[in-house]
Amino acid sequence: MSEAVDDEPTETDGGVRSYTVRLELVDEPGELLGALGPIADHGGNLLSIHHERGSVTPRGHIPVEIDLESPPDRFETIVDALRGAGVNVMQAGEGRYGEQLSVVLVGELVETDLSGTLAAIEADADATVVDLSLAAPDGIDETASARLRLDVASERREGAIAAIRAIADDRGLVLVEPLPGGEA
Repeated sequence: MSEAVDDEPTETDGGVRSYTVRLELVDEPGELLGALGPIADHGGNLLSIHHERGSVTPRGHIPVEIDLESPPDRFETIVDALRGAGVNVMQAGEGRYGEQLSVVLVGELVETDLSGTLAAIEADADATVVDLSLAAPDGIDETASARLRLDVASERREGAIAAIRAIADDRGLVLVEPLPGGEA
């Protein structure tokens, strides 16, 4: 059973921390709103919500990723409250990165080893690939495009883009970079 929580957030260990919660929601009106209530009710502060109605999990539900801030002593209470409200929490933990950016790679992606390209980005750019959309309208042996959504540390953004640029150049791919202050 969860403990009762005061209305005022408490500060422990120096204040709030960033967390990411990955949920799986039924595609029905009000499901996202129902998932946000337990976060607010237990002292969480929303940073971002990534909700892709066009994507589905293997169980046919909608994946939702929520970034939030919370005092460390409240986070488990938030996760427990989500589960208590019937929300399927697929993953929950401390956020490692402070920012997301999107880039597009164009070229013979499959021919140049897409999984190797992704591994190189994660290793060399110190980024995590959180979403990938691949389009190959003329088949896998022709030019394709991949939109990557990446988590990066805010202070590493420029270095990450430079590393991705070098990986793309090395593999003969065209990189569409995010616009300053925006996304690709």
